[in-house]
Amino acid sequence: MIFRQLFDPQSSTYSYLLADEKSGEAVLIDPVFEQARRDRALLAELGVTLRYTLETHVHADHVTGAWLLKQRLGSRIALSAASSAEGIDVPLAHGDRVPFGERYLEARETPGHTNGCMTFVLDDESMAFTGDALLIRGCGRTDFQQGSARTLYRSVHSQIFTLPPSCLLYPGHDYRGLTVTSVDEERRLNPRLGSGIGEADFAGYMNNLGLPHPKQIDVAVPANQRCGKLADGQTLAAEPAWAPLTFTFAGIWEIVPHALEEISSNVQVVDVREATEFSGPLGHIKGAVLIPLGELAARAGELSRERPVVAVCRSGARSAQACVILQRQGYNDVANLAGGMLRWRAEGFAVQGGRQ
Repeated sequence: MIFRQLFDPQSSTYSYLLADEKSGEAVLIDPVFEQARRDRALLAELGVTLRYTLETHVHADHVTGAWLLKQRLGSRIALSAASSAEGIDVPLAHGDRVPFGERYLEARETPGHTNGCMTFVLDDESMAFTGDALLIRGCGRTDFQQGSARTLYRSVHSQIFTLPPSCLLYPGHDYRGLTVTSVDEERRLNPRLGSGIGEADFAGYMNNLGLPHPKQIDVAVPANQRCGKLADGQTLAAEPAWAPLTFTFAGIWEIVPHALEEISSNVQVVDVREATEFSGPLGHIKGAVLIPLGELAARAGELSRERPVVAVCRSGARSAQACVILQRQGYNDVANLAGGMLRWRAEGFAVQGGRQ
């Protein structure tokens, strides 16, 4: 099985990709709207097909990417029926299974943080995805969205702590850089829900936290009640139309050599190698402008903002950083030449100078 833990730094949200290697079918738990391009890039790079997006609950701190991924990839949205959200393709109840190839996730109702919370347990009970019901040495708050401290206590003890002690638990968030825990650890060490702490103790603690209002709740909850669908009048940001580009998992748009050759007259090519490399054995692309990477931030104004920019280096590494620099300078249509001059020459495209 393929497994990836993904992170959104803005909301400290974890998303989880699971895929059956044999069939190539995948599920994605708790996708984030702003990370949909990243997630699509990873799916493409791994060669897997997204069948379902799953939500552990209706989130208050970020907007889900479920609807956007459905538009782009045709995936189906699975979410607790108790959430009463609009646009659910697969309303889940306790005990339902979400299949992906020869594997599946079992949905367990774990309300308390919200009334529609679910924990997803892998078929062999080696992993579980707890959302906000159980965090690493903590838990989600219980003071909004039909939350109930006593209900959460019972959910965790009956549906999560009954899993095998070695079962790895993956939370919906972490704010300290922690990534995974286990049933055994949380039973023993969770200061809110662990050994010796009773339901009344937990309820008393949770009911007196005095936490501030979540910053994004007024935007996130209504959007997530639509499974992330844009509101009336909103439109999706257009994919780049100036060239056939691929969005990489690293967050950079890339163009392959043959595509660049076809549109070369319409773009600016900036070579960010050193001058000795520009005139060295690999040569350079006809019409390329030499601006070494270390000078790019100061000299970016030499490039037109009216035409797309393709950054080039030896292998594609320095030019990827060049794309980041140019984007920070306000250049919107920027791409990296995949594989750099090494790939350009290996595929037989013409160069100026260099060793013939």
